[in-house]
Amino acid sequence: MTSRHRLHTAAASTIVAILAAIVLAADQFTKNFALEHLPYQETVVVWDGVLEWYLTRNPGAAFSLGEGVTWIFTIVLAAAAVTIVVLAVSRVHSRLWTVALGLLLGGILGNLTDRLVREPGFPVGHVIDFIHTPWMMPAIYNVADIFIVSMMISVALLVVIGLRLDGTREPKKGSETSEGESASGERASAPDEAVESEESPRSTGPAQSEPGAPRGRDV
Repeated sequence: MTSRHRLHTAAASTIVAILAAIVLAADQFTKNFALEHLPYQETVVVWDGVLEWYLTRNPGAAFSLGEGVTWIFTIVLAAAAVTIVVLAVSRVHSRLWTVALGLLLGGILGNLTDRLVREPGFPVGHVIDFIHTPWMMPAIYNVADIFIVSMMISVALLVVIGLRLDGTREPKKGSETSEGESASGERASAPDEAVESEESPRSTGPAQSEPGAPRGRDV
């Protein structure tokens, strides 16, 4: 990949920060809107069987797992956010990786903000969930969750296709093998040629003996 297709560190960091800020703002705005306008733990049907609002507070992870260890999720979210920031300012030059990590960071910061500032308090705040799609899953989620899940899938796809953080691609195993075999074949042919040249006679004419030279005895 040529340098014109790669992002400089400053540009990658800026894009990650902007995307993260947009997702964070959208997540917190929708959560506050839900808190002000939706009844608590009552189903509001938007599209029957497809989309419902159901406002609730989640102290745990998905499906309300780990409700008694909320602080662990706070640490995990903080560690993930720090990791993405470090990558953004040191290693990321790919446009696709920049977008994926920026949106993922925004989703992480959205739920991390809830853990830090919402009731019952720092660092065990409950995450605000209000989106329910009965046709897809029984869980209640939020805007931050959407970006976290979708971007984690995107990151997995980038890894599968072999796109590195710096924008280069990992060579295919098949090409590496064929190149190795070709190189080894070329290297092997040189000694064979040398042996053949050493074994070939220097003169193609009939062998002649010098006058007076003793003849060998017949056996």
